[in-house]
Amino acid sequence: MQLCVALDLPTKEENLKLLESIKEHNIWVKVGFRTYIRDSKDFIQNIKKINPEFKIFLDLKLYDIPNTMADAAEEIANIGVDMFNVHASSGVEAMKRVMSRLSKFDKPPLVLAVTALTSFDNDSFENIYGKDIKSKAKEFAIMSFEAGLNGVVCSAHESLDIKNATSKDFLTLTPGIRPFGEDSNDQKRVATIESAKESDVDIIVVGRPIYKNENPAKKVEEILEAL
Repeated sequence: MQLCVALDLPTKEENLKLLESIKEHNIWVKVGFRTYIRDSKDFIQNIKKINPEFKIFLDLKLYDIPNTMADAAEEIANIGVDMFNVHASSGVEAMKRVMSRLSKFDKPPLVLAVTALTSFDNDSFENIYGKDIKSKAKEFAIMSFEAGLNGVVCSAHESLDIKNATSKDFLTLTPGIRPFGEDSNDQKRVATIESAKESDVDIIVVGRPIYKNENPAKKVEEILEAL
């Protein structure tokens, strides 16, 4: 299991300071909506200057018509990130188009599909998608697997079921991780490191428990030891 640190701080300077404090670790780092909109693709180069070995996950959750998604995927690959994501609900055609467009690259980024946001509880999810989270997440995962994607974003609660329905090599990345049972904040379907291990999760995303800690570097070390 690998660690991905979420760079969700209010300013570029705070994110860079966090990165400096953990630069000795060859881990994943996540660049989300706010950070990317505010700091643009130049921020990706800032990350690489601090540690060229950082693996970068661009968390923009693409969702549009197939050709627009393919165009965006190509631009993301040109930026030089290691992984990005799309919404599984964009459909099989859109996901296949993305993967086809990326085939021109010698080293294309990994592509994951978002199944169900971890801020959803079952009732709110069912109101939108018409099915419970567990069954719909598995359905989305099978669609993504058949479209040729590398994995999905899901909660630890769905990970094992998804791997059983697809492949043990189909990646599951899990946000909403509270490593040692910290407060869940706005996340509904959270998990600890232990429950993520039991669910065969490949990559855990940890944000607030790290960057709100008085000593983020020490917290990262504690998490890596637990992994």
